[in-house]
Amino acid sequence: MATASEISPAAPAVWRRYLELTKPKVVALIVFTAIVGTLLASPGWPPLDALVWGNLGIALASGCAATINHVLDRRIDEQMARTKARPLPTGQLTERKALIFAAVLGVTAMAILSFLVNLLTAVLTFASLIGYAVIYTVWLKRATSQNIVIGGAAGAAPPVLGWAAVTNTIDPNALLLFLIIFIWTPPHFWALAIARRDEYARAGIPMLPVTHGLAYTRLHVLLYTVLLFVVTLMPFLTHMSGLLYLCIALVLNVIFLYYALALKITARQELPMRVFKFSVTYLMWLFAALLADHYLPTTQGVTP
Repeated sequence: MATASEISPAAPAVWRRYLELTKPKVVALIVFTAIVGTLLASPGWPPLDALVWGNLGIALASGCAATINHVLDRRIDEQMARTKARPLPTGQLTERKALIFAAVLGVTAMAILSFLVNLLTAVLTFASLIGYAVIYTVWLKRATSQNIVIGGAAGAAPPVLGWAAVTNTIDPNALLLFLIIFIWTPPHFWALAIARRDEYARAGIPMLPVTHGLAYTRLHVLLYTVLLFVVTLMPFLTHMSGLLYLCIALVLNVIFLYYALALKITARQELPMRVFKFSVTYLMWLFAALLADHYLPTTQGVTP
């Protein structure tokens, strides 16, 4: 007779359950944009302590915020197909254990940033953590269809944090990176919300497709993508970046605009998730282009 272990998949290792609480794929993108901010803040190689300790602290704080989000969204996660297998809805971890884990991550992050980086980075990171884990998750997500737009400020902060780790200031160029991610966030999440509209409706979350319909949301994905096209030209226009960045940004924006246009004029069921997945690739390559351009000084200082 077959044993239970032979007829059912083994439960994930404990460390994997805790890792899942941190939303590692999301944190990886957050830390990548923070690292880009750290590297762009210096004309050459940034101080090693800012690069290592600064981004480690940001990563731990992001993991803390994600874990708190898991705890606060447990009821919602139980009702959605893409989240019902998470550690808390399945009972693999308790809320108490998750909160202790979040506290350890958060305290460690703040200690690293306060004592090994600088106080400004610690304060800004803490504000970002509260903005996402509490203000967005507890209030905005359930209060308004503009939750993603307003709450996007917390998700757009990492480049500013990475920049502050080097300079101990809030630099205008860092705020430009913030603006890019802030404008990118609505079309990114609204594409997912279109794909998961019925699940959000069942969970009682007022995402834009639920409150205003699919056609309205598709239009606003397109409008924000056009705005994103304009905003991502600003690093070149302000001489923050050069021709290499401009060329890559133009290609990425044309592709994103094509997807947003297709989403607006067609109702293909697979398209919203394709737009969502491309938007992640888009942001990664856009910030990689900023980084590559930064270390190729021959492309700098070109007058548009």
